[in-house]
Amino acid sequence: MNYERLIDEETWAFIRKTGECYPDDAVDLSIEEQRKVYDAMAAEFRAARPDAVTCEDRTVEGVPIRIYTAGEPGYTVMFCHGGGFVVGGLESHDDVCAEICAQTGYRVVAVDYRLAPEHKHPAAFEDAWTVCEWLQHSYEGDIVLVGDSAGANLCAAVAHYARGRTSRIVGQVLIYGAFGGDINAGSYLEHAHAPMLTRDDILFYGDIRRPEGQGTDPDPTMAPLSDTDFSSLPATVLVSADCDPVRDDSRDYRDKILEAGGKAHWINEPGLVHGYLRARHSVGRARDSFERISVAVEALGQGVWPYD
Repeated sequence: MNYERLIDEETWAFIRKTGECYPDDAVDLSIEEQRKVYDAMAAEFRAARPDAVTCEDRTVEGVPIRIYTAGEPGYTVMFCHGGGFVVGGLESHDDVCAEICAQTGYRVVAVDYRLAPEHKHPAAFEDAWTVCEWLQHSYEGDIVLVGDSAGANLCAAVAHYARGRTSRIVGQVLIYGAFGGDINAGSYLEHAHAPMLTRDDILFYGDIRRPEGQGTDPDPTMAPLSDTDFSSLPATVLVSADCDPVRDDSRDYRDKILEAGGKAHWINEPGLVHGYLRARHSVGRARDSFERISVAVEALGQGVWPYD
C-alpha cells in the first residue's frame, strides 16, 4: 500500500507527532506503561475547552462520568471513548466531548467504562448500558450515541441491546469503529500495516478483552456485526478512515442496517488514519471530517436525516 501517495503531509506530521508520544510497539509495553504513554499522547494534542462549556464529574452506580453542558440543552449525547478497551478515559477525549457540546448545543455525557485486561467483556458494555439507563431517568429529550474506535463498538452494542427496552435513542454516530468484521478479508488485509493501527494491534486488543473460555456463539454486545437482527436500530451515521484496517466494518454495518430497512449512511474519509480526531486542529481533512461528525450528531438529535 502506497501510503506516501494516499496520505498528505499534514497527516504525516500528525502521525509522526503521535509516534513520538505513543510508539508503534506500544502493545509490547506493560498495560500500566501503555496507559501512561497513551495519556501523555492525548495530553500533547489536547485543546482547551470552549469558554461556553461547563462540566461536572459524577459517578453513576460506580461508573465515573463527565457531563458537559452549554446553555439549556434539549438533547443528550452519550460518548464512549476509544483506546482498544485498554487505554483512555475521561481526560483522553475531554476536548472532543467539549467541542461536540459547543458545536451542537447538546449535553454530552462521557462514560469512563472499566478497562481490560482487569475487566474483561462484558464489563465495558455493562457500564455503558448502566449510564444509558441513567440518562433516560435523569434527563428529558432524546439520546444520540457517539463513540470512536472501541467506543463506537460500545455504542453500537448499546443500540442493539436497547431495542425493546427504550425508544429514547434516536441516533448513533460511530467513528472508525471495529464491529467484529472478518479479520481475514478486505481492509483488514489491505491495510494490515497501516500507520496508527495495524491488524496485529487489533488482534491484541481483541484477545485481551475476550474472557477465557468464551465460546464462539455470536455476541452482539461484543461484536455487533455478529447479530442476526439489524432491524429497528436508530438512524446511524458511520465515519471511517480510508487508511485503516477496520474501515470495512463501517461499510458492512451500514449494509446490514439498510438490508433490514433502516437508515444508515457511511462516510469514508480519504487519506485519513485511525485516531484522526486528535488531528482536527492541525489537519484540514480531519477538521472537515469533525465538522461532518458534529453536523451528523446535531441532525440525528433533532430527528433530521440529511443523507437521502
